[in-house]
Amino acid sequence: MIFGSPLIVNNTLKVTKSFYYRRSPRDLGVSLSLEFPAIKFENVWKIYRMGAVEVPALRGLNIEIKRGEHVAVMGPSGSGKSTFLHLAGALDKPTRGRVLIEGKDPSKLSDKELSMLRNRYIGFVFQTFNLIPRLTALENVMLPLVLRGIDGAERIKRAREALEQVGLGHRINHRPTEMSGGEQQRVAIARAIVTNPRIILADEPTGNLDSASAAEVVDLLTKLNRDLGITLVVVTHNPETASPAQRIVKIRDGVIYEEN
Repeated sequence: MIFGSPLIVNNTLKVTKSFYYRRSPRDLGVSLSLEFPAIKFENVWKIYRMGAVEVPALRGLNIEIKRGEHVAVMGPSGSGKSTFLHLAGALDKPTRGRVLIEGKDPSKLSDKELSMLRNRYIGFVFQTFNLIPRLTALENVMLPLVLRGIDGAERIKRAREALEQVGLGHRINHRPTEMSGGEQQRVAIARAIVTNPRIILADEPTGNLDSASAAEVVDLLTKLNRDLGITLVVVTHNPETASPAQRIVKIRDGVIYEEN
């Protein structure tokens, strides 16, 4: 199924037909169902051990995030919000309970299937940009495609288009040290969307940015969600970063105490 691709023109996200498309689950080898919510937590506990002491990060969490929804998860440091994101992205497993990603339980997948799930269905954006300093913007964005075995010419084409989506088509040959913090985060977003994910998980995506750059990143993520229907989950402590979300979920001590 073909979708439009967003391009920033005069600070406005436009939609073209050249880039963004979705393959069916069968094409990608992991059977995900479009009938289920994007993410669902069922009585999820995550307990860490510190010596003989058990420290619960999440305590019986229940939440359902619909496909195409924009959800912000807020909470103070140590509230469990980053643990929630790691579980939602299949980067960790719950101690008890069940996490479902579009109906699929990551704990039941083989290592190969799990890697495929993360690489092809989920895009990650972190507070630290995690760009490789010696690589250009284009080369950084191509990395997920290298892991997928996409050939060189196709990798370059898709990475260029992803950078154009985030308004950095003119910076493809620049290295991270030659870009501002806001530009580096936009490169990270381009890397997250280059595989055409169904879900974007963003962990404090504006935490290292000044207020102007933060507003640009929030606007970009929001428009990707709105214009392309990508499920967007943003973990943040910043009310301004959370404000565009359709739903704000507040976590404290590993439990949801407010939702609006």
